Amino acid sequence: MPYELAPLPYDYAALEPFIDADTMHFHHDKHHQAYITNVNTALAGHPELAAKSVDDLVRDLASVPEAIKGAVRNNGGGHSNHSMFWSIMGPVGTPGVGGEPTGSLAAKITEDFGSFEDFKKAFNEAGAKQFGSGWAWLILVDGKLKVISTANQDSPLSQGHYPILGNDVWEHAYYLKYQNLRAKYLEAWWNVVNWTEVAKRFETAKK
Repeated sequence: MPYELAPLPYDYAALEPFIDADTMHFHHDKHHQAYITNVNTALAGHPELAAKSVDDLVRDLASVPEAIKGAVRNNGGGHSNHSMFWSIMGPVGTPGVGGEPTGSLAAKITEDFGSFEDFKKAFNEAGAKQFGSGWAWLILVDGKLKVISTANQDSPLSQGHYPILGNDVWEHAYYLKYQNLRAKYLEAWWNVVNWTEVAKRFETAKK
């Protein structure tokens, strides 16, 4: 069955004023939909691959024929990454959204980075220094939290890592509101991070 675009789990304007409704409309309805359309096209005639979840597809690119591997890597990655992205943000003012994490995730961040502020700085730097389009990620490697970045729509899943947190630094994610000020977008984005969902992803990463 072809992949389909799930609706946002909140209103398009729910992340205002940090991410504007117009950006959410374009980002979700146009960009994410394009990735889904393109990966579905690439997988036509490959029912065994199309039957996989998009995360499993991206996790095992070695199983994808060379002729469509680039399209699957880019567009399947785009679908997987954006599905994660919408889920780890939440409406402004909702409990668990913005501020800092709590519980075991907060303790692990302090253990591995020194403080939440040090983690934030490292994460923002990864996003700011990613040349061109890409993502900043928080992953767990050998029991330790690590910040990395990837180009384009490459996913940590393809490297054997489960993305706990990720921020999209493609221009389409922020340019309508922040223009060329990527660093300003990166700083504002923390106000809409859904730490409740991120904590769940942290527990999944530990398994």
